[in-house]
Amino acid sequence: MTEFIGIDIGSLASKVVLLSNEGKVIDYRSERSTYDFKKIGYNLVNDLMAKHSLNRESVFFMSTGYGRNTIDIADDRITEITAHARGAQYFFPEAHSVIDIGGQDSKAILISKKTGNVMDFQMNDKCAAGTGRFLEVMAHALEVPIEEIGELALNSNKPSAISSTCTVFAESEVISLFARGTSKHDIAAGIHKSIARRVAGMAKRIGVAPLLVFCGGVAKNIAVKKYLEQELGYEIVTPVLNNESGAQFTGAIGAALIAQEHNGG
Repeated sequence: MTEFIGIDIGSLASKVVLLSNEGKVIDYRSERSTYDFKKIGYNLVNDLMAKHSLNRESVFFMSTGYGRNTIDIADDRITEITAHARGAQYFFPEAHSVIDIGGQDSKAILISKKTGNVMDFQMNDKCAAGTGRFLEVMAHALEVPIEEIGELALNSNKPSAISSTCTVFAESEVISLFARGTSKHDIAAGIHKSIARRVAGMAKRIGVAPLLVFCGGVAKNIAVKKYLEQELGYEIVTPVLNNESGAQFTGAIGAALIAQEHNGG
């Protein structure tokens, strides 16, 4: 019997998912990518295989993500666009659109209702604005843990206007607002609104519509989700895996599912 492992090497986090021959998620794990994508990917895969007593001959590996070409044990590779679309459908079979915000880029994906395949997409990979890295820089500027900046933003009644779309200039703008006595709540809310505005604008250009799945590590941030819904004008959904957020694992799940489908599953 063959199992399938999807490996998603992101710029900030690496994820692996073990899928059964029946297409069900058996196990998964993640770790910060650091600078050595290959080492982190191997560590995660080896840990997963050891736990489930798997050998190389019984597993098919599919890699995706920013560092997918660094994983030389992969039997095949696919783009993040394809992986995230398929992973979103694992959680929501009727998904029409996907927004994925990762560490270094953001993507909007349109899925055909007839075929279930990707019809169109837009991607921002030239600038860190509107990504996980952008949020990390802003959290550092506000001296707030990245895990708390979303909750902080939701306590604001008057979000600050953050006009800069460049991470460097936006950081200077945040520091300036902070120096003038603007509350952290309002600055944090302004940061999240600027991300949502940028990503929603990109998504609207390709005609995203419900059912829209929000995935990627940033999807765990409740304020980004709230402001995205405001910008788009409708509710969006996020994946749940074993009663916790599965948003970060969507790409790895999609990679494993496609591996299964390509091998007679």
